[in-house]
Amino acid sequence: MEPADRLFILAFDHRGSFQSKWFGIGAEPTDEETLRIADGKELIFQGLELALSRGAHAGTAGGLVDEQFGAPKRIPDRIKKAGMKLAMPVEKSGQAEFDFEYGEEFGDHIERFDPDFVKVLVRYNPDGDPEVNRRQAARLVALSVWLAGHGRSLLFELLVPAEDEQLASVGGDAERYDAELRPRLMVGAIAELQDAGVEPAVWKIEGLERRDDCERVVAQCRAGGRDQVVCVVLGRGAERSRVERWLTSGAGVDGYVGFAIGRSIWGDPLTGFLEGDLSRDQATEQVADTFAHFVEVYEGATSSGS
Repeated sequence: MEPADRLFILAFDHRGSFQSKWFGIGAEPTDEETLRIADGKELIFQGLELALSRGAHAGTAGGLVDEQFGAPKRIPDRIKKAGMKLAMPVEKSGQAEFDFEYGEEFGDHIERFDPDFVKVLVRYNPDGDPEVNRRQAARLVALSVWLAGHGRSLLFELLVPAEDEQLASVGGDAERYDAELRPRLMVGAIAELQDAGVEPAVWKIEGLERRDDCERVVAQCRAGGRDQVVCVVLGRGAERSRVERWLTSGAGVDGYVGFAIGRSIWGDPLTGFLEGDLSRDQATEQVADTFAHFVEVYEGATSSGS
């Protein structure tokens, strides 16, 4: 594929978990604390900038950053000015049920920053609470309709957490759930959301170990004439070797075009910087190196036909 057919996104739109895990701030941050957190976001962005300066293709690269902690350092504007794709979230952070961060004013915030992709993170299990699924789908349809009417694209991060009965059926083993049950449930969730009227341009997909599962997911994402819809692999904060396997499984599958990975790239460097074990330059170098490494893994698996 040509560079325009690739999408490699560095995801750092985390909010609640970002401020609590990395900065130890549980309550609403003060203005001073917000600037400290925003500086952490800037460090991650600087790693992405460094990757570009070392040869990463700006046309295939992107940044997924939030308004709350990204705007104070003008990171959304800087992503666009660098020639990269900008993605921004509209969901409330840390909630089990999807809802809008800015309520009915979500459209004003989207237009203010003009992102290439509007991102949602949704936890949706087709065997989960029907009422919760119905409420989420209704909100997502409203968003999808608004985006279509304004010529904007939806980036949909789908998580399918196990129901208690599902986990019990595989002996409480989360890895068995991921391998044996989640692929089928993901396909079912995508189909239900499509039937409801949710139309993403990009599906951000939890990693799959088997190529045939990736193929089944793409087939559903593109069902019903949705031939231009694509998928990217998310990292889920997993260790490097596991992310590499997920990238290798998806690479080369028609419809997969790259990744949108966050903590697996910047988690350790940011921790090292905040704990004083790494200088800022060292931390940004590690972010750049890991981003570039995952690009190489994906491209290498694609060219080898893995």
